Amino acid sequence: MLLSQLYKETAIINKLSESISNLIKNPKIVLSMLPAVIGLLPVAGGALMSAPLVDIEAEKLKLKPDRKAYVNIWFRHTVFPVYPLSPPIITTAALTGVAIPLIILRQIPVVLVMIIIGFIIGFWKVPKYKNEEKTNEEETVNSNFKTFLITFSPILATIIVAISMDSVGVALEGFHTVIAILVGLLILIVISKLNFTVFKKPFKSWGIYGITAAAYGAFLLRKIMMTPEISNVFSTFVTNGGGATSILLLIAIPAILGVLTGSPVSGVAISIPILCGTSLVAPSVAALIYISAYLGYTIAPTHLCFTFTADYFKCTLGKVYKYVIPSFIVTFPMALLIYFLI
Repeated sequence: MLLSQLYKETAIINKLSESISNLIKNPKIVLSMLPAVIGLLPVAGGALMSAPLVDIEAEKLKLKPDRKAYVNIWFRHTVFPVYPLSPPIITTAALTGVAIPLIILRQIPVVLVMIIIGFIIGFWKVPKYKNEEKTNEEETVNSNFKTFLITFSPILATIIVAISMDSVGVALEGFHTVIAILVGLLILIVISKLNFTVFKKPFKSWGIYGITAAAYGAFLLRKIMMTPEISNVFSTFVTNGGGATSILLLIAIPAILGVLTGSPVSGVAISIPILCGTSLVAPSVAALIYISAYLGYTIAPTHLCFTFTADYFKCTLGKVYKYVIPSFIVTFPMALLIYFLI
């Protein structure tokens, strides 16, 4: 949360998005990438950070407000299922004991489907953009690429450090993520020449404290749910109740909780102790619980990104749902297929 807020406060996020737009002249590809890249900064309601940028780029294609909203919401959330610094993935791994790379591996095909279906539905029958500007000078390209590398370096360094430490077994009870974030923060401080006045701004908002409280709450809730043996009832169904019953529970409970709470963290934090109890969790089960909660959250009207984006583009949720629901219907079977195959 701190890294996300400082990206915004220092305006580095604007330079990052501008460099992508200048490097890639195809607005459709830019519209697919911008929300996803900014999605690497997992902030509640963070789709508002990419909405203005999407709005400007979408005007080149003359997209309607409801389709702009869909593109912003859907592509922003294509990255999280395979993003090692995503709070829901970290929570899922911590509560199940399944390594983050094993969860991510099973989400790659799901993400590919999300991207493909998002591109098809988002740009269906949208004509190609004719760029009449002549800005192909080598110096301009090199300058934009340099800007992209510099502005993206804090996120990239954070990801590399986190994955590297996790892959060699230096998990340190989750401190590898903290170390990785600190590396990213130090790089951001250097490239933005951050002063103390800007640095302390995020600490004056509820965001950082809210996400910290939510993380603590996830583990507290796990302990509470495991004490009254509620988990034993459901875990018995999952392990011994037959294929159809167990799969239905693994899908339905996380998805419903994701919809009701508007939070994938809450969805997995409540579902895992109920469904799995203290028993060992297979990577396929952990991945299915996670993606069920995540996709349920993505299409939920309680989802802050959804409501904020619809409000920004001045369109109703119903108009956006005509794009979101078909995308969900196509994507979810892939998650189920991966559960059976891997």
